[in-house]
Amino acid sequence: MCRVLKVNRSGFYAWKKNPLSKRAQENAQILTDIKQSYVESGGIYGSPRIHKDLKEAGVACSENRVAKIMRNAQLKSARGYRKPRFKAGKPTIAAPNRLEQCFNVDEADTAWVTDITYIRTYEGWLYLAVVIDLYSRAVVGWSMKSTMATEIVLDALLMAVWRRHPKHPIIIHSDQGSQFGSDDFARWCKEHQLIPSMSRRGNCYDNAVAESFFSNLKKERVRRKIYATREEARSDIFDCIEVFYNRKRRHSHLNQMSPLAFEQQQFGS
Repeated sequence: MCRVLKVNRSGFYAWKKNPLSKRAQENAQILTDIKQSYVESGGIYGSPRIHKDLKEAGVACSENRVAKIMRNAQLKSARGYRKPRFKAGKPTIAAPNRLEQCFNVDEADTAWVTDITYIRTYEGWLYLAVVIDLYSRAVVGWSMKSTMATEIVLDALLMAVWRRHPKHPIIIHSDQGSQFGSDDFARWCKEHQLIPSMSRRGNCYDNAVAESFFSNLKKERVRRKIYATREEARSDIFDCIEVFYNRKRRHSHLNQMSPLAFEQQQFGS
């Protein structure tokens, strides 16, 4: 065999006894840790976030090494979901754009953003409204219904107010959908010290944080699938928001911390 391969006999037997180099053995162990982090994230984490997981677990390796190992193992983060478009109704009265794309705030419950999207099911559309605190990017309120009536937004805001118990007025920013321009919405905001703010018409960048949340939800969890029932969709979206996103998902805006971990670090709770 050594003559056929034209290699040194001692080298051949050393390779046969231990065919993997020390580096390759280390990579194999790191790959095991990478796969665990990848699976726990639902297959959405790329090398930066997985490297953070490994670092916290005491695994010594560089982000470039993690990226190379993932590339060789053909592990890729979920990408490429294109957000579906739908035509929004015209509000009765458009509020001024008080936010003006200022998405970084210094205190919690200073400015919230809200929006509505839809999820496909074989029973029909399931609509999802969320309220996000710009400080920590936490989803502080949400609601899911089979219609886009104003109640879906009011229920999401009710959850946010109940959870956060705001002690001062809060800017609530939305697009110019009819739900946010209704008289019911305006009265509800006035009663709960919420100050309406609206994006310029047709400008998605004015509500980029909410748009980004929905985009990530679609590409990381929904992934273009159609749920069998609305109840199945509700259960999965609930798990995504409350179990994964708020508590576990690393956010680049928060130095790769989850919203809840960021708030706990800031507030010491």
